[in-house]
Amino acid sequence: MPQFGGLIIPLGFLAIFYFLIIRPQQKKEKKVKEMRNNIKVGDEIITIGGIYGKVIKAKEDVVTIEVGADKTKLVIARWAIGNTVSKTDEE
Repeated sequence: MPQFGGLIIPLGFLAIFYFLIIRPQQKKEKKVKEMRNNIKVGDEIITIGGIYGKVIKAKEDVVTIEVGADKTKLVIARWAIGNTVSKTDEE
């Protein structure tokens, strides 16, 4: 049993590292991926570059959004969607 005594502290640190850093990051990535996959026509989004727009067409990897007063259309990659805008955020 003495030969395993030196492994207890590194394994403890590894467990703490996993539960404080790795696991929360995986949950966050899963939530963002789910949000991006659930984007549908009519949703208002914010891109990772800070552009607000309304989804007018959604394909597998590409989303077309409408931005500005003159309704300019932009084609962006689905991974570039940063967040969706809810009605409570606008108020």
